[in-house]
Amino acid sequence: MLSCFGGSRRRRRNSLAHLEARDAGDSSSATTKSFTYSELKEATNNFCQVSKIGRGGFGIVYKGTLRNGLQVAVKALAAESKQGVREFCTEIETISNVKHPNLVELIGFCVHGDNRLLVYEYLENKSLDRALFGQSRTVHLNWLTRAAICMGTAQGLSYLHEALVPHIVHRDIKASNILLDKAFTPKIGDFGLAKLFPDNMTHISTRIAGTTGYLAPEYVLGGQLTLKADVYSFGVLILEVVSGKSNSSTNWGGQQKILLEQVGMAAARRGQSVRACGSRAGSVPRGGSHEVYEGCAFLYPSKCKT
Repeated sequence: MLSCFGGSRRRRRNSLAHLEARDAGDSSSATTKSFTYSELKEATNNFCQVSKIGRGGFGIVYKGTLRNGLQVAVKALAAESKQGVREFCTEIETISNVKHPNLVELIGFCVHGDNRLLVYEYLENKSLDRALFGQSRTVHLNWLTRAAICMGTAQGLSYLHEALVPHIVHRDIKASNILLDKAFTPKIGDFGLAKLFPDNMTHISTRIAGTTGYLAPEYVLGGQLTLKADVYSFGVLILEVVSGKSNSSTNWGGQQKILLEQVGMAAARRGQSVRACGSRAGSVPRGGSHEVYEGCAFLYPSKCKT
């Protein structure tokens, strides 16, 4: 057992050593740029409070401007972050060569002592969860925009699951990991938990990772990871987009609910509109909510019998 732990530490050190070598200037073949810490410190105005645009379990995200004028989002991973060296290296290796309109572009990274930073394209409308559930009422997503967000996210997932070989399973599809650009084009981000999925395998046995409420039951119960785990999470996301209610909220009109899909499907069965579900979607095309229900019934057949 001790030898296993020792091997694990060596692998993490080797991974960081590889990145530090690139950070020192050995990046001629790299598709992502190796930034110095001083460059990112300058870009974010010394990581000042005003530059801060987000905070999560993995650390703090700052808005920055590079010397060439390009605006970027700099994710500074906290020392006590859940995303350790392994996840940091995974995120770089997974998406450094992946380019798609519905995936957040990784521009570069920095390893400086205990500091680990990732540099992404800056997306003006920030995360989908802010647009849907945030306190600010300045962002209004109408029905067509919401439908386009769902479609774009689906296209990003389709690219990860089908076009790439080996395939990539994201493992943490949720509203806070969907970023929106100026035109509200959705882009999937945060690949720290992603897994490469060989074309000749039907499943992978792995530790459970992701966000409670978005995890597929078969993955939670058996630890059997398939591409369908992302599809389940995407179904929950669709219901959040349509209803305007967060799956992480536990109180629904005085009643405790575990899964958002129960609320969304009940509303759809009664023929209620999205507005009646409490969202700010505006007018909904005739049959719109019914079509969403039909799609969710396909994703959750055991919960959607009428």
